[in-house]
Amino acid sequence: MLTIWGRNNSTNVKKVLWCAEEIGLPYEWIPAGGSFGGTGDAAYRAMNPTGLVPTIRDGDFVLWESNAIVRYLASRYASGTLAPEWPTERAGADRWMDFASTSLAAPFRDVFWGLIRTPPEKRDMTAIHSGQEKCASVFAIADRALSTQPWFSGAAFGMGDIPLGCFAYAWFEMPIERPDLPHLAAWYSRLTEREAFRKTVMIGLS
Repeated sequence: MLTIWGRNNSTNVKKVLWCAEEIGLPYEWIPAGGSFGGTGDAAYRAMNPTGLVPTIRDGDFVLWESNAIVRYLASRYASGTLAPEWPTERAGADRWMDFASTSLAAPFRDVFWGLIRTPPEKRDMTAIHSGQEKCASVFAIADRALSTQPWFSGAAFGMGDIPLGCFAYAWFEMPIERPDLPHLAAWYSRLTEREAFRKTVMIGLS
């Protein structure tokens, strides 16, 4: 049985839960981190020395870092579907997974934390607006890529779509102005038709 530790309102934990649901893997979810606590405990730190979420245990194998977990689950349990078989196709999917973490995560955090997790009277609107502009530029790159292929993983949905999909949910649901990016919007609409996405990602903003 696969075990997943983390709080389900974390973007990084959503990636893993969504991936498991897409594959149809049975798993036990153990709330951890944030208000749930537990990540400072010795037993948890023995699995994940960073004290962050998510962490998984699959049999005797323990793994942390969300993108690494998605790659592992997709490669082990969904090779040829979520994980493309051809090295070039898999590298293309890998690129968009890393792009989400290296180019989008930091400015997105300024917007999301600023608007969703900060009381109105304490918001730094300068940082929020700057984050919005940076996110819009990053999503514009993604939009151009989707003008030539339907999914970030290529011709079919795959692991390359999962990290950006988790960010996209909040981007499209937050009360902000967004640039018109038609290819990105169409891709997001297709994501919302996926049962696993609705179950694990579309759970409200908190």
